[in-house]
Amino acid sequence: MSTTAGTTARRPLRTTLLALLGGLVPLLAALLFAAPQVSAGAPKTTAVPPGATVAPAAPAGDAAPTASLTEVTNFGPNPSNLQMYLYVPDTVAENPAVLVAVHWCTGSGPVFYSNTEFASLADRYGFIVIYPSVTRSSKCFDVSSPQALKRGGGSDPVGVKSMIDYVTRTYEADTGRIFATGVSSGAMMTNVLLGDYPDVFAGGAAFAGVPFGCFATTDGSEWNSACAGGTVTHTPKEWGDLVRGAYPGYTGPRPRMQLWHGTEDDVLRYPNFGEMIKQWTEVQGISQTPTRSDSPASGWTRTRYGSTGDQAPVEAISLQGVGHNLITTGMAARVITFFGLDSGGPAPQPQPGGCKVSVTTNAWSTGLTASVTITNTGTTAVNGWSLAFTLPVGQTITNGWGATYAPASGAVTATNAAYNATIAPGASVGIGYQAGHTGGSAGPTAFALNGANCTT
Repeated sequence: MSTTAGTTARRPLRTTLLALLGGLVPLLAALLFAAPQVSAGAPKTTAVPPGATVAPAAPAGDAAPTASLTEVTNFGPNPSNLQMYLYVPDTVAENPAVLVAVHWCTGSGPVFYSNTEFASLADRYGFIVIYPSVTRSSKCFDVSSPQALKRGGGSDPVGVKSMIDYVTRTYEADTGRIFATGVSSGAMMTNVLLGDYPDVFAGGAAFAGVPFGCFATTDGSEWNSACAGGTVTHTPKEWGDLVRGAYPGYTGPRPRMQLWHGTEDDVLRYPNFGEMIKQWTEVQGISQTPTRSDSPASGWTRTRYGSTGDQAPVEAISLQGVGHNLITTGMAARVITFFGLDSGGPAPQPQPGGCKVSVTTNAWSTGLTASVTITNTGTTAVNGWSLAFTLPVGQTITNGWGATYAPASGAVTATNAAYNATIAPGASVGIGYQAGHTGGSAGPTAFALNGANCTT
């Protein structure tokens, strides 16, 4: 990799103030996807903002200059003519992680680079950042067309996948640690990328987005007023089926998802936040009942699903009284923590390649005990796990061992204890619980470990 100094002056984080565009044409409504406010007093950004000098384009196969934003050309199949901008820190971790950072409508890769903290975090932790940039007139990502909502279907997701392939080839990046994040249109594209390419992405973080498939149109329009207004609702399974329909037949692990939304969002209304929670918990095969709720900052409500730690399968942060321009200083660091990129080693990747669960019950008149054995049949270790299953009607867990169980009845998630969080390939852990029953004393019949269905 090149070690040539290509350092450019990095301006402080600034607010990007975008004028709301009037009119009744739906396509113009898409331009309401405003840039985030990261500090006060900044002028309106341009395509390449002051202080964000772009290094000369790097030909395909060549390493980009370090510590500068570089445009990469001829990186692979690119049906919608996206531009690729790349940030490689001076010090890159061995087999680095890759973050795809996706801009808002009217934005660009250089604008997103200058107005978010992901490049400075890459300097600190050694990962590589890809900044895709739209060239169509709206500067919005395609999250609406049938081509975009299908794996390999064409449009923007194919171009982004080519960018990832370029980086993994050129820098020997860790294909198990590829992540996506974005704001507004970029948040919607984050949802789309995780749906189209669940085998590529380990996780995503969406700031003010909508569920996968919510913005779908068939008339060529980029704007879906019903979805933007928060009036599109589905059952969890219906939302999950939309995701699964993007890659039919895929049965592997699904990416983790972090969701951010302001309660006063007037562009992509707040009900979309709840619909995304429904979608991604269902896709993960975990309960919609939070395993943990807290308030890490004033006005924030954070809920975690499937486990209680920093890398839960789904994490959702609701921001009271906040509008569409929600990303502020410090939030990017929380994204990096969720991805596990702020530690010295690889991010936790709890999804197993395969799992098997056996359960035996010992019942009496009004109660029972159940002993559950979880076996990792994959080839890589499971580091942190949650086991989802549904109790038969009439059963309620009264106590348990080897895991934390929530809720006590219905769709239950058992989350690992500190001492049994790791399951080596071929190894097993035993857990169990005591439950009351009203006549039905059978054990659960189906299990999912970190979102992956297990054999029984």
